[in-house]
Amino acid sequence: MFKKFRLAFFCLFLSGCFSSGGVLDDGGTKEVNTDISDINITSSSNFRVGVLLPLTGPASQYGAGLRNASMLALEDIHNDNLILQYYDTQSTPSGARIAVNNAISQNSDLIIGPLMSSEVQAIATDTIYQGVPVIAFSTAQEVLQPTVYTLGLLVEEQVDRIMTFAAQKGRKNFALLIPDNGTGTAVAKAAVKSAKKNGVHVRVIGYYEPNTSDFGNIIKQMTDYQERHGRLARLKANLQYKANNGDMQAKQDLQKLATKEGLGDVGFDAVLIPEYGAKLTSAISMFAYFDVSYPDVQFLGTSIWENSRLNKESAIIGSWYPALSRSYSTYFSNKYTSIFGKKPSSLFSFAYDAVALANEVSKQDKENINKAITNPDGYSGINGPFRLFEDGTNQHSLDVIEVRSNGDVIIDAAPRMFADDGNSTRLEDIEIDEDFVSPLIYGKDVSTAQLQIFGKVLPAENQTLRVRDPDKEKEELSRLGIAE
Repeated sequence: MFKKFRLAFFCLFLSGCFSSGGVLDDGGTKEVNTDISDINITSSSNFRVGVLLPLTGPASQYGAGLRNASMLALEDIHNDNLILQYYDTQSTPSGARIAVNNAISQNSDLIIGPLMSSEVQAIATDTIYQGVPVIAFSTAQEVLQPTVYTLGLLVEEQVDRIMTFAAQKGRKNFALLIPDNGTGTAVAKAAVKSAKKNGVHVRVIGYYEPNTSDFGNIIKQMTDYQERHGRLARLKANLQYKANNGDMQAKQDLQKLATKEGLGDVGFDAVLIPEYGAKLTSAISMFAYFDVSYPDVQFLGTSIWENSRLNKESAIIGSWYPALSRSYSTYFSNKYTSIFGKKPSSLFSFAYDAVALANEVSKQDKENINKAITNPDGYSGINGPFRLFEDGTNQHSLDVIEVRSNGDVIIDAAPRMFADDGNSTRLEDIEIDEDFVSPLIYGKDVSTAQLQIFGKVLPAENQTLRVRDPDKEKEELSRLGIAE
């Protein structure tokens, strides 16, 4: 163990040095011109991996955790020919560009990292030109391309996993409450694609400003509050008239309706919210305020819900979200905690898997590195099975988790292997034909939103109307014990 760790730290030290001719760039990164050939690691059988991480700067805490995880993997692998060389991106694109040039000049056969999408974008041209594959950690799909891969958990896969499961459980009409930014657009695209794949529909999309925590107005629109409140007001007026004329049953019915804000179907039976923390609890509480709650509506999340202590919020009990396989990740979490004294972020486990993948790739002919990386059978990692595709995207095997009062539990375990040829699980582009129905859009210009999601503004015949189930109102009144 210590021999491996000494080597890892030695490489880290050397790659952080600079000669007297080093140049300080605008990002504060000093150009490295270090010759490491004096170390006895120059055998032609060695496989060198340049690990690009933000070891300084705003993202340094994540860089440190990723570095720690990569060294755990190196210690577990026991491959003396696998060499990790660490380079500091200083949390900037310019730092990443200098770091990758140093890694390539020091004969790296493969790049692991960087972390952020802007850093990945900054190094892509150089790595493609030099023929050095990249296994990054970014979750921004737009920066990926052939030979520039990521192990990060992509939005598309998370959305498809949870929507597919919800559709299998009978949910047919979905709503999205999403931030008006790149993440929100990615969620919307993935949701519409997944809905088509599963034969269900995205009916409503509500956009909110990313820095807000006030969801009242947008959820009011999404839940068709004005119409539903008007329907309730008319029913109450009718019951009040009867009560004023001595109808005791009407008087009792009015009492049952005292805390309600609306009546009738909202047009969706599941809502996906890619948010966490106080914003998530605020949003779900606001849905409850407008009489939209579980089990009539199933709340869904993404992996960002993991470790959020959601079971403390009664309105979130019964909700579902996808997460990296827990049955696999326990070993990594326990070992990381025992050595470094604190529990790791799930992000750090990707560095462990990246080094494990590098180990497998190192056993192949260097001319076939990309072929090995994109092996359709995939690999078994610390997070369970995973595989990388030629376009740079990936697929993980995800659990579905349910929030319960006594803690979150797995209700649909991650598959232990990939059973297809690598294509059937991919989401295809949406075909806009005369039968396609566009979701109702609130909180954003409709044409702008459609351009972002579909790549074009849809004609009027593709516009949706509120889809209501007339039996839902009867069911709602029946549950309250109110006759029509």
